[in-house]
Amino acid sequence: MQAAIYGLEGTEITTDERDFFRDADPAGYILFKRNCADRDQMRRLTDGLREIAGRSEVPILIDQEGGRVARMRPPEWPSFPSGEAFDRLYQRAPSSAIEAARVNARALALMLNEVGVNVDCLPMLDVRQPGATDIVGDRALGSEPMQVAALGRAILDGLHSAGVLGVIKHIPGHGRALVDSHHELPIVEANEDELAVDMEPFERLHNAAMGMTSHLLYRQWDADRPASQSPIVIHEIIRQRIGFDGFLMSDDIGMEALAGDHGERAAACVKAGCDVALHCDGKMDNMILVAKAVPALSDEAEVRLARAMARTFTPDDGLDFAAAVEKRDALLALA
Repeated sequence: MQAAIYGLEGTEITTDERDFFRDADPAGYILFKRNCADRDQMRRLTDGLREIAGRSEVPILIDQEGGRVARMRPPEWPSFPSGEAFDRLYQRAPSSAIEAARVNARALALMLNEVGVNVDCLPMLDVRQPGATDIVGDRALGSEPMQVAALGRAILDGLHSAGVLGVIKHIPGHGRALVDSHHELPIVEANEDELAVDMEPFERLHNAAMGMTSHLLYRQWDADRPASQSPIVIHEIIRQRIGFDGFLMSDDIGMEALAGDHGERAAACVKAGCDVALHCDGKMDNMILVAKAVPALSDEAEVRLARAMARTFTPDDGLDFAAAVEKRDALLALA
């Protein structure tokens, strides 16, 4: 199994993609708006990916947060609120906000489960900071770390209740980025006390099954490399200080915060300690570069992945999709 997760070009698996995936045997796949047309199409797509992988528990990821980050969109699928909605409610009624976040995540998971997606890149545990780039902005669950952790835990539980794994992101914290890492490398000048605030939600939820690193350079820890390519940040900060022992993926290596071609970017992430490199653009030329550059999944990473995919889900709470959405909306109205 290869230490990479790949995107696809369109709504159907092409012959070239099928041959490539069979040869590469990636650790998993990730879907985007370009891959999501309707329910029947998505089910065919995810069933096809599982058939190629030859294992039912292959992770098939999506970024379905709500708000502006949603791959499955109206009119085929309903809109969901961004993290800021739960932040606003938390200011008035914390317990109601926690329950609203949980049932919202349950509704998300029921929707994803229907089309064969089993991993959602959520919750985003980045603590919102004043003056930072809007790449976090209204996606954040708040500016107070304990609140972010409480809402993040509720989201993990809600996803889990309907058979979907969550991914805590972006470890060790994206909230202080002054520029968008999709376009350039953010450099964080914060000191240890400030960075401790950013890490707190991740420390509180360090037992999560999966996590995603950030493409931010933290001068306090490593003045030369972004977190996703820094052995110091991955081993000393994420694995040891935060205590995260789950399956760790990079953020999308297609983001221009990273230097080099896609193969060089992917190899640097895995060499630094990410279990897999996340490659999202679905372009075959770039995927071939990645496949040539990254090694097989390490023994430790295989154990982490198997442990994540074997997580026992919490008992079903009886709420179907409509009931979960109705309960969420009633609670959010309190804000």
